[in-house]
Amino acid sequence: MAGRGEITFVGEDGFGLRITETLRFRANDYDVERTVRVENRGRAPQEATIVIMWSAPVAWPKDVTEKFQGQHPTRVVRSANGSVRHEDLAKIVDLVDDGQWIGLESEWYLSALVAQTPGFRLAEGKAGETVQAGLRAALPTLQPGQAWDGRILGYIGPKEYYRLKALGVGLEKSIYFGGFPLPQAYGGLPMEWIAVPILWLLGWFYHYTHNYGVAIILLTILTKVVFFPLTLKSMRSMKAMQALQPQINALRSKYKSDPQRIQRETMELYREHRVNPLGGCLPMIVQIPVFYALYVALSVSVEMQNAPFICFGHLFGMHLWICDLAAQDPTYVLPILMGVSMFVQQKMTPTMGDPRQAKMMLLMPVVFTFMFLNLPSGLVLYWTLSNVLQIAQQLYMERSHTPAKAAGPRREESVIP
Repeated sequence: MAGRGEITFVGEDGFGLRITETLRFRANDYDVERTVRVENRGRAPQEATIVIMWSAPVAWPKDVTEKFQGQHPTRVVRSANGSVRHEDLAKIVDLVDDGQWIGLESEWYLSALVAQTPGFRLAEGKAGETVQAGLRAALPTLQPGQAWDGRILGYIGPKEYYRLKALGVGLEKSIYFGGFPLPQAYGGLPMEWIAVPILWLLGWFYHYTHNYGVAIILLTILTKVVFFPLTLKSMRSMKAMQALQPQINALRSKYKSDPQRIQRETMELYREHRVNPLGGCLPMIVQIPVFYALYVALSVSVEMQNAPFICFGHLFGMHLWICDLAAQDPTYVLPILMGVSMFVQQKMTPTMGDPRQAKMMLLMPVVFTFMFLNLPSGLVLYWTLSNVLQIAQQLYMERSHTPAKAAGPRREESVIP
């Protein structure tokens, strides 16, 4: 059949057992169907154990560099007892366990073995500086002329969520999206619930644009549009808080020796002017899990691997400009633009509280710029565009609404000693 092929290996152990293994491949797929047949061609009963393993060094030699990011596996991953476990290679111990599949993984790639017939168990262990992970089956005693057949599904390829899910064996659970921390009473919010739809949207945009950089831009614009009402409400609340800031400062000066009185008088001031001090925070709190999920989705998305955005080629062995969204920007132009956009955004944001703290906050763009220097370009692109759209929203707010006026002083504070 076109687009399909198979390879068959035959061997004998010298005691009457013949082992036949057939590998079946499909074009444009990363899964391999493996069938193993063990025949007793001798005159006496035979016992045997079938072991099929992946192996990798605990630590790769320094002279064996990765040809692409994530090429070298760093963990063993296995599905057992209804959960998926990830274990660093250096911490592997010998074990045999019941489960469905096991493999070696890096952040973006997976080599897994899936048992498809009864009798197989998951096995992992360490032999010197080499780690092994795979399937083990202790065969029943084979009488002369008897045979045993086993089927295994192998996967060697990228951890693309929907490609793994289509196999129907749970390999998509090898992708760890993390969880967003919540108060202990509520547990954690699984990022998979939000990150998976974001990955789907990213792929849908790519289907029409054929550029993951453009897909990230469209996805960022979409999230800003969806949350624009909340952002607008937050900005209005901060403007109202800024208008009351002179009176709040006066209260701090008057009752500087009584912090509790300052808090009571401040809350009374908010009630008088119908200002919700949390109004500027709650809308942003609602958005944080979504933005974090977007960050996670872009972090685990292997589709960004070697995906160009605006690539002018190479010069002296260096990319010009973004030829790989999964790698850092070699020119550092994008992180610097991110830092500049963050600085402009902070200068435009209404200041509240201690002015000295506001000045300290101006250092954040510098800190974030250095943090983003080595992050994947796709993430930096998302963050930079998000800052630019936030600036545009703030400009819209300022031009379409009259600035809030400072409220007059309360009667009891009309004279400040």
